[in-house]
Amino acid sequence: MRLLYLIFARIAAWLVLQGRSPAPKDAELLVLRHEVAMLRRTQPRPRMDWADRAVLAALIRHLPRALRAHRLVTPGTVLRWHRRLVARRRTYPHRAGRQPASAEITMLIRRLATENPSWGYQRIQGELLKIGHRISASTIRRVLRQLKIPLRRNGTPI
Repeated sequence: MRLLYLIFARIAAWLVLQGRSPAPKDAELLVLRHEVAMLRRTQPRPRMDWADRAVLAALIRHLPRALRAHRLVTPGTVLRWHRRLVARRRTYPHRAGRQPASAEITMLIRRLATENPSWGYQRIQGELLKIGHRISASTIRRVLRQLKIPLRRNGTPI
């Protein structure tokens, strides 16, 4: 009984293979040949360069869904390669944050702080706003620290 089942299973698989068009069969043969070539040229583990990845990604698209998951390169692996490729091409230089205050603004802050020692950085911010320079109080505090001028918040020393 078991022998009859095995014979029937082989005949059914052969009929399914005969019913497929030649394009997926050719793609499967090319994928298998490329995988064997990769395995032969590596010692402990297959190392794929960009050409191997491109060939396998292009050929795997033409395989039936049932055969895609049983390759050295699964669909998830191809998607991961694509995400890495896109991430590498879409990288931009990382900027360190906001641009520093200009030299003109720094000189104005220094002048206002030294001429009016009782003013805090919020008062200096208001005076700069009156003459048309919009700058935050925390930037004024940072500039005053860099200039080593003692800070005051609302008239009280810090």
